[in-house]
Amino acid sequence: MSDSSLKILLKDLNFVSYIEEKGVINPELEGKIGIYAIFNEDKILEYVGYSRNLFMSLKQHLVRQPDKCYWLKFYLTPHPSRTILEEIRSNWLTENINLPKGNNEEENLWIQPIDAKLTMTEEDKIEYQKNDELGKIKFLKKIARRLEEKVKQKLENRKVTMEIRFNPKLKEDGLLDLK
Repeated sequence: MSDSSLKILLKDLNFVSYIEEKGVINPELEGKIGIYAIFNEDKILEYVGYSRNLFMSLKQHLVRQPDKCYWLKFYLTPHPSRTILEEIRSNWLTENINLPKGNNEEENLWIQPIDAKLTMTEEDKIEYQKNDELGKIKFLKKIARRLEEKVKQKLENRKVTMEIRFNPKLKEDGLLDLK
């Protein structure tokens, strides 16, 4: 490809704080198309992705992986092309030498809804099995709400002030994802 954007090197981009002083992700990224790299507190690369709405993608990642979203590098493109974005992403991953866990064995933790069922204790599993269909749905909602509180507490500890609303319908399946 001859697109000059392919020459964008991750090492040449500046680190930006994932959460601004006001406790929000940069609102100017709302509706912006681009590619981004997420780094942990020690500025170690955790995940590289691209999106048609950087703000929403970054918000989803923050909710799913609050302990790993501290620094950010991104490149905005006015001309969305999946081919170009995938090539830049591939270049950034190659440039990093080691494939980040978020783009490898932990990818589902970054891109899929949070599965609250995985947090069930043995007692929870026994109680869940005792329920009928409707009871199981209610129980999964309870488990999802319990995890939701933990996630919100982590975000509060990180001084996040933006509104976080989870899709109530997904809670019936024991899943958490932003609305």
